[in-house]
Amino acid sequence: MADVHILRKHALGLLAIRKIAFRWAELAEAEYGMRCVYQEGRAADELFFTGAGVQGHLVATRSKLEIKVELGILLRAFKSSIEQEMVKNIDALLPAKLSK
Repeated sequence: MADVHILRKHALGLLAIRKIAFRWAELAEAEYGMRCVYQEGRAADELFFTGAGVQGHLVATRSKLEIKVELGILLRAFKSSIEQEMVKNIDALLPAKLSK
């Protein structure tokens, strides 16, 4: 079960949400030192990411963007702060009317 779960529904289509998901991956690598593997698909794209005490999975489809994150035992104490930061970052990349 994921410690952090973020779901955003949208009507952007796969190509537009792909750009947003890929940008999020770039930010995760640059700002948080995550190792990201991005896989484009016909119906959905997937991003697998890992870092010190964290691993997660992002799925981007033509109608939703979903992120699930598992935190290591030491990071679970900071779950609320981590979740808030992730929500802030993903919502900043989405068009204003879609965030939340």
